[in-house]
Amino acid sequence: MAAQSHTQSGASSVKRLIVLVLALLMIPLSDFAMSAAQAQEFRQRRSILDVILGRPQARQRDVERPQRVRPRRNASKKRNVQSVKTAPAAVLAKKDDARKIVVIGDFMASGLADGLAAAFAQDPTISVVKETDGASGLVRTDHLDWPKTLLEKIDKHKPSLIVIMLGSNDRQEIRTGGVTERFRSEGWDREYQRRVDDLAATATRAGIPFIWTGLPSFQSSSLSADAATLNNVYRTRMEAVGGTFIDIWDGFADESGKFIATGSDINGQPVRLRGSDGVSLTKAGKRKMAFYLEKDIIRLLGGDAMSTLVRLDATGLPLDAAPKTELHEITALPPISLSDPDLDGSTELLDQTLLPQTAGKTPRDLLIERGETAPAPAGRVDDYRWPANAKPAG
Repeated sequence: MAAQSHTQSGASSVKRLIVLVLALLMIPLSDFAMSAAQAQEFRQRRSILDVILGRPQARQRDVERPQRVRPRRNASKKRNVQSVKTAPAAVLAKKDDARKIVVIGDFMASGLADGLAAAFAQDPTISVVKETDGASGLVRTDHLDWPKTLLEKIDKHKPSLIVIMLGSNDRQEIRTGGVTERFRSEGWDREYQRRVDDLAATATRAGIPFIWTGLPSFQSSSLSADAATLNNVYRTRMEAVGGTFIDIWDGFADESGKFIATGSDINGQPVRLRGSDGVSLTKAGKRKMAFYLEKDIIRLLGGDAMSTLVRLDATGLPLDAAPKTELHEITALPPISLSDPDLDGSTELLDQTLLPQTAGKTPRDLLIERGETAPAPAGRVDDYRWPANAKPAG
């Protein structure tokens, strides 16, 4: 009896389960459907049928996910932009009648020539010719005799200006008249000055202006000291023969005059000026060295940079085209060239006639002409005279 009742209860359970399944099947399947977008955001849920029938849970990888497409870089465009940034400035072609600057000297002069070529790259009226020898100097005439070589370069190039830079290789003994003189001895100084004068006279006899460039500081303290000594020789000899000496020492030294490897370039930006050996120059250092010579070169040669200044004269003054005014007695004067050292040519102050005229010598005249000082006024602290009515004590 118990077994029969248990069988009936089991059959009732099966009937209730079948009724429940049939009721679930009548529900629209669209209520359980999920879009692909929802499947991306939420994890797929399991329905009652999945629990009853034992269906496996749908795997998340079955849902189709949109793939993110990364934009492809335009490599060719990037290369083109980079090439534009690094492209060097176009060098203007020099004119047939361009004035030539011949640079002679040692390896330091070679760097100076490169800097000058960069400085005047955009000036078609000035051409820089490098005629340097890295191991040359004024001591070893057996290697290269510069006065004789300079004559050959003058005949070859017909330069308008000569730039000289020597001395880096001259810290050695010098032979003269069969005698060997020690570096920086009295005999060495006398002979070296004679050779400096001889090279300067070679350019002077040819009627060509020249610039003697001094040496910069070096990393070696002994080398810098010798370079400073040689610069004093060049400066004094150029003053004696009427040449132009350019001192570049301050551009490659600190406030105390010592060597620096990094400093400001011609634009004031901090850059490396010297090589790791403490002697050679970087590209920025060569350009800075040439910067010290530009002003004097433009003054001597002119060029496009000074064309608006050196060509000013009375013929270029547009007086006829000036607007008419009602003012009378207007004195027309030619413009003053900024390259004229005398400016207006006057030697007196404009208000010289307005200065008061005094009788006799002024205290200033007495001090300058005779070295006499005017007596102090009576009663002043520096008046050491005895009063006329005073009687000495005692």
